[in-house]
Amino acid sequence: MKLILPARPPFSLSSVVQSHGWIRLDPFWEEESTGGLAYIAQLDSGQVVELHIQETPGGVSVVIDGDLSDNERAEIERSVAWMLGLDLDFSAFYQLARQEPRLNRAAQRAQGRILRSPTLFEDVIKTILTTNTLWAATIRMNNNLVAQFGAPLAADPTRNAFPKPERLADTNEETLRAQTRLGYRAPYVLELARKVSSSELDLEALKTASLPTPDLRKRLLAIKGIGDYAAANLLMLLGHYDFVPVDSWALKMVSQEWYGGEPVGRAEVEAAFEDWGAYKGLAYWLWDWSTEG
Repeated sequence: MKLILPARPPFSLSSVVQSHGWIRLDPFWEEESTGGLAYIAQLDSGQVVELHIQETPGGVSVVIDGDLSDNERAEIERSVAWMLGLDLDFSAFYQLARQEPRLNRAAQRAQGRILRSPTLFEDVIKTILTTNTLWAATIRMNNNLVAQFGAPLAADPTRNAFPKPERLADTNEETLRAQTRLGYRAPYVLELARKVSSSELDLEALKTASLPTPDLRKRLLAIKGIGDYAAANLLMLLGHYDFVPVDSWALKMVSQEWYGGEPVGRAEVEAAFEDWGAYKGLAYWLWDWSTEG
């Protein structure tokens, strides 16, 4: 089956895919021969499908092997639209960016959309796995989770969807520590899965909540394992760009850009992008550090 979904222009699938490292985390991967995106999804019906997403004039096509019910088709359309931010409007940001040499090609490159998982649950888990570790370890932990707890694709049982909250809620901390090798993150992942699966926490409602950014940030910070950096990243995925995700990379780049390599702290990073207001996180994210000032 093939679905065609429109995108608000300007749109570039490549810009979304390359927006950050999620493309390297299962069950995402880039189809390098075509420049497309693939993802294995477990639908609400329980069926596990492989989505092949390609850019088309005005949007994207989604190819799925096999037949789908009307509900399954609608679920896939919603998921892909969310994953790629197909309806997002960056015109106000582009207007500001045209005045800044480091960002004045953002509209030409159709930048701004950040690749998201179909569920906020998956994005929160992946974000927790990025904290206080090397990127290689994040990849390992995430891929272990998918391999050990994800539902398999019927056509290739070696490839799995991201685990549902209910599946992770049924495991235990020792397994997540010793076998999945999540370390100190194990109880955070387990508690989140149990709260979501029991409906104590409705993470998905935050995707469409009309909360001011500070209130949304408080909700995210209330999740164990989510600190300032992780909350800022998740806010960006939710389309709120009011905070800069300050990590060692941000400290390094701001130091080199404005302080001659001298050590800087969070305050200096935030001050560097303060003039961008509601777009300061996005301005940081898309800043062309390679451009000569």
